[in-house]
Amino acid sequence: MKIKIRRISRSLCIILLLLTCDTLSAQSEKGRVWNIVLVHGAWADGSGWKGVYDILIKDGYKVSVVQEPETSFKEDVAAAKRILALQDGPCILVAHSYGGAIITEAGTDPSVAGLVYVAAHMPDSGEKESDDGKRFPSDLAKSGAIKKTPDGFTYIDPAQFHEYFAADLSAEQAAFMARSQVFNFADNFSATVTTAAWRTKPSWMLVAGSDRTINPDLERWYAERAKSHKVEVAGASHSVYVSHPREVADAIESAARAVSK
Repeated sequence: MKIKIRRISRSLCIILLLLTCDTLSAQSEKGRVWNIVLVHGAWADGSGWKGVYDILIKDGYKVSVVQEPETSFKEDVAAAKRILALQDGPCILVAHSYGGAIITEAGTDPSVAGLVYVAAHMPDSGEKESDDGKRFPSDLAKSGAIKKTPDGFTYIDPAQFHEYFAADLSAEQAAFMARSQVFNFADNFSATVTTAAWRTKPSWMLVAGSDRTINPDLERWYAERAKSHKVEVAGASHSVYVSHPREVADAIESAARAVSK
């Protein structure tokens, strides 16, 4: 009889333990940040995020991609906020390149739980991306490869795009990106950030080790100033979000886990 009671008690303990684990797991999943918003940079569009998008979707995240027009900094920030307004919960806001300035401004939105900068600019309040770039000039800035149209839009000389923007991609892929690049209004680079979201929210910086569009030392400097969690991808070009989607997705998922309650 005693043996039978002990067996029943043991079974009840196991059941209670399993129920407790399930409850804790459900609570953990409920507090998890699952929304990701991706913002592209200058001379690109949202399609470059396809590899990162596929990985995040497979891992269970809800992903939105901002298609900012690059016609003015104000309109680009508004485009990001438009997508943030559609989120059904807290999100991780991610940006590449010039997009870093955009999320620094738009990231003050209450829906943003954390910021991830991928080979991106990270200006402070009152700063301009163009001025920050002078701290550690890039190879692109010194090359003369940035061209300007008569109506004030910039683009990278297609013949030099592969070398300075996407050296770790195939010549064919870089050529397509060069010929499909979105021209960026020149004044966008000198727009002044009013409030830097990274001052009050956790941030991550992924440094592209062989970036020739933004000097990797500037990316490291940004990360140190903001006390960001820093990840480096050795040998990666400025197009690291295209060439190394797994590493970029891992950084984003790390941020999502870290800010989850």
